[in-house]
Amino acid sequence: MSLLLSFHCLNLLKLIHSFITLLGDKFKNAEILCFRDRSKDGVRDVSHSIILTLNISSTKTLIECPKSVGWEKNERQKLGPRVVNLSSSMDPVRLSESAVDLNLKLMRWRLLPELDLEKVAGTKCLLLGAGTLGCNVARCLMGWGVRHITLVDNGRISYSNPVRQSLFQFEDCLNGGKPKAEAAAEALKKIFPGVKATGISLSIPMPGHSVSDGSLEVTKNEVKQLDELVQSHDALFLLLDTRESRWLPTVMAAAYQKIVICAALGFDTFLVMRHGFHTGVDNPEKIAFSSTMSIPGDQLGCYFCNDVVAPGNSTRDRTLDQQCTVSRPGMSYLASALAGELLVSVIQHPLGPKAPADTSAKDEHLSQELSCNLGIVPHQIRCFLSRFHQLLPASMAFDKCTACSKTVIDAYKKDGFDFLLKAFNDPAYLENLTGLTQMHQETLDAEVWDYSDDEECSSMEIT
Repeated sequence: MSLLLSFHCLNLLKLIHSFITLLGDKFKNAEILCFRDRSKDGVRDVSHSIILTLNISSTKTLIECPKSVGWEKNERQKLGPRVVNLSSSMDPVRLSESAVDLNLKLMRWRLLPELDLEKVAGTKCLLLGAGTLGCNVARCLMGWGVRHITLVDNGRISYSNPVRQSLFQFEDCLNGGKPKAEAAAEALKKIFPGVKATGISLSIPMPGHSVSDGSLEVTKNEVKQLDELVQSHDALFLLLDTRESRWLPTVMAAAYQKIVICAALGFDTFLVMRHGFHTGVDNPEKIAFSSTMSIPGDQLGCYFCNDVVAPGNSTRDRTLDQQCTVSRPGMSYLASALAGELLVSVIQHPLGPKAPADTSAKDEHLSQELSCNLGIVPHQIRCFLSRFHQLLPASMAFDKCTACSKTVIDAYKKDGFDFLLKAFNDPAYLENLTGLTQMHQETLDAEVWDYSDDEECSSMEIT
């Protein structure tokens, strides 16, 4: 009978032969069972197994292990066994890592060869708010291949949350409810074990919400922890309930030059916007605003730039139902998807966060040449769902902004927590610091009716 054996079988038979020779003359041969277990039509059959007889031709005592055959030169040009790592085809976690990015790889292969997926995957995202917006934004980011997501929230999951907040289940509401941030991070890991998701329970100090002596140390630790989180991430998502809760992260992001995507919901309206990217230049060359040109990314305004008052306590004198955001159910999905897409568009643009925002009319966007492989990179997206209408406005940074102006950023860098404490406790501090108070007074003075003694009453003017 003629048998064709692989190198591995030959090596094994040679090793058995060598081992038996060490036992001396006690053994003259050995029987080798080649077991074959086959199944056909649900019936197992071992009749194809064979028995080989190994004759011991020599009983010479071996001093060293015999050389084996079938080895190949490795990367260091030394003989060794060829090793094949099968973990990627056997480990479910490794299988999922290669499978979840299939859609992204197909996008790059078939539609966008210039798509930089590695840059997206390497972006560390900090989500402030793990509620309706936070859950949906996290899901969108995972779909784009983001692998490092940190969620921050100080709330617990209530019975009304799971139907609107896509990372929670009914069991998460029991026994007082799980912390939202931690539960959301665990849910992300269950969806895809390869994601590095972290949940942190943390309150964000706010201007207009005074800090008592008893809570001073707690507030200082919260500020320190938030500061460290902002520094250690590349992009921030402001997905918080109140206007004033967005102030401190905006200041920190401007100070540390981070990408900021902000989303806010109304009943049937929402706002998604990117903040202007502060480059650290004291006096960037300002452009003359025109309705037909683009605003550079480092001159775009932030969430607070269109305001002429400092953020205050928006929940004061409001009942619990008035403090909650009441929105049409589909609003969060629309806003969250656009927030995630806006970040990826910023990342993919050749200028990154400095990407200019076009200010031309809506119809003109359709015929313009695109500088980003994913399309235009707007400053703001404002949606009016009652009319299924969407606008893409853009605005320049306000030099008296209470959050991103140079005056505020310099004060934060110089005085740190002492500066913040004044903003928390004194509602008028930010307006006085940035010059808004003086601007208000000048506006009031300009509205005084002046009469000239030398002219008739018909000649009165507003100065």
